[in-house]
Amino acid sequence: MRYWLMKSEPDAFGWDDLVAKGDTGEEWDGVRNYQARNTMREMALGDRAFFYHSQKDKAVVGVCEVIALAHPDSTSDDPRWECVDVKALHPFVRPVTLEMCKTDPRLSAMVLLKSPRLSVQPVTQEEWAIICEMGGVAL
Repeated sequence: MRYWLMKSEPDAFGWDDLVAKGDTGEEWDGVRNYQARNTMREMALGDRAFFYHSQKDKAVVGVCEVIALAHPDSTSDDPRWECVDVKALHPFVRPVTLEMCKTDPRLSAMVLLKSPRLSVQPVTQEEWAIICEMGGVAL
């Protein structure tokens, strides 16, 4: 299993929206960045991802699971754009903010801090464990 971080603006599609989709989940659509698209192509069924509220919250708020491999993005007629489907697994007890990540030296190499604009990105197993601990989630 591999780990990821996926960003969404909570006003457009937030954690509660994904939870409301239940086990059917939702396409992670609308990504129009080649690097983020290529990252989704690397995802496998059952992989876990942090759900990150971007913009005003700037925090990891939950954990989701990849439930469908990369496929054409239904919001685009351009075959270059693909997405995966995800479903909500667990909310965080405490959101883990970007500031919390920045102040923890163990996370200094995290993609979130090095490429903050990238909407879909890998997370190492060590980073995953640290952020889950900070968020009060034992996974």
